[in-house]
Amino acid sequence: MYARNPWPPIEARADRTFAKSLRDQGLDIKPSEFVREFRTRLKEYYIQRDEDLFETSYLFVARELLRDKGYHNVTEAILRSALDRLFAVTQANWMLESDARSTLKILDFILTSAACSYRKPHPRIFELALVHWHIPASETAMVGDTLEADVLGAQKAGLYSIWITRRANLKSEDVLRIQPDLSLPTLAGIPAALKALR
Repeated sequence: MYARNPWPPIEARADRTFAKSLRDQGLDIKPSEFVREFRTRLKEYYIQRDEDLFETSYLFVARELLRDKGYHNVTEAILRSALDRLFAVTQANWMLESDARSTLKILDFILTSAACSYRKPHPRIFELALVHWHIPASETAMVGDTLEADVLGAQKAGLYSIWITRRANLKSEDVLRIQPDLSLPTLAGIPAALKALR
């Protein structure tokens, strides 16, 4: 996926929608203050996430913020309803790559960091995928578009790495430092590449 438009105005609208939904459900918050604090908490979470590679959720961040503001008994249903409205705004900005759906249908297992609580390049996310498939790392390929997280993470876990380059920053110093096993311009080339490896 890739973003259709720049994120700052989308995030601002999404945050306002989130705050309005919470107010509509009975929370006496000040929308502008809440939005500013929520975005600050998310930025802090992103920094921490990049350091410890532990994935949590907007739900956790929002719940912690509300608790700190004295709202200790906000139900999960209220939070999820408000977050659904936030995500309706942000999801509209994501564009699916034209070859993503057809390629993913060929694959039999997809593991996301949100589903397992670990972010790449943490070794645990690769271990969980290998356990699911019951196959050794030496017989597994990791496909990704990020050199540090996808390619280097896969290589450290002993997997074959395939780097999708269509939206890559080819001027990055990572290009010199991290060498994938294979580079492809699109996802559409994956099935043939995997057959050639057999």
